[in-house]
Amino acid sequence: MTTAAIARDTFEVFGTTAVLLVTAAQALGPARALADRELAAVDLACSRFRPDSELTALNEAAGDRRTVSPLFADLIAAALRAAALTDGDVDPTCGQALVGLGYDRDFAQVKAINPGPAGLPARFGPVPGWRSVELDQATLRAALSNGARLDLGATAKAWAADRCAALLADQLGCGVLVSLGGDIAVAGPPPADGWRVRVTDDHAAGPDAPGQTVAIAGGGLATSSTTVRTWAAGEHQVHHIIDPATGQSARSCWRTVSVAAGTCVDANTASTAAIIRGEAALGWLAGSGLPARLVRPDGTVETTAGWPRDEPPAAVS
Repeated sequence: MTTAAIARDTFEVFGTTAVLLVTAAQALGPARALADRELAAVDLACSRFRPDSELTALNEAAGDRRTVSPLFADLIAAALRAAALTDGDVDPTCGQALVGLGYDRDFAQVKAINPGPAGLPARFGPVPGWRSVELDQATLRAALSNGARLDLGATAKAWAADRCAALLADQLGCGVLVSLGGDIAVAGPPPADGWRVRVTDDHAAGPDAPGQTVAIAGGGLATSSTTVRTWAAGEHQVHHIIDPATGQSARSCWRTVSVAAGTCVDANTASTAAIIRGEAALGWLAGSGLPARLVRPDGTVETTAGWPRDEPPAAVS
């Protein structure tokens, strides 16, 4: 994702790898400091694994209304917007479903458990649903009903990438790319040939991994995959994208979906919903005008709305 004129920093955050790129080398240090501050605030607001987070306090409030910070209110609002735009396919009340599948701690710790939880939960069922979340942004009050437990993983990382990219570009006056676990947001003047991004199943894979390189000049790009954030639940292999209709890991005809949109949170919302919608995602993405690259388990690629087609493999002489 870099050229010689671009300065880069890589670090760990939210249990994943972050990449920060700026078009002015002297801005890298201040950019990292600003990003660290903002990302720490997001983590304190909505980490599912911190006992001192606002999200944990709301989940443990047993339905009582709680006062929330403006930041946490914005994060909840982004999740509710994603749910409304996708008719509930991207639902923030999947917290208990993820716990039931064994995703009850930082992902590195989940992966380290061997052989994994004893098995799948004895009973599955629909999640409580996003309408179980009450939010009043004017008074900064929130509450959960129907036993709902929040997990903002489907939107919070992307929202944080958008927030950081916009803030850094505005305060430092240069082009900025922020990638948080492959959720990418860009702001400010881009490089002459755009920000070049390698789109693969795993954002942490090297430049030679199967995939495609694309260029973006604004907005965001996100990839959702059923192949990377996986773990063992007894004899079953499960992943983190929950189908709200079943409370189980989504069974999809797509292993990976990448989407470009006006913001990273919109791109992530669409890529997650596409995994859950399966074949129907092709028409939905095309009808929404969202460029997307969808990969089937056998590696077959479908594209929508002007996403560039993959280059064919070079001929072997």
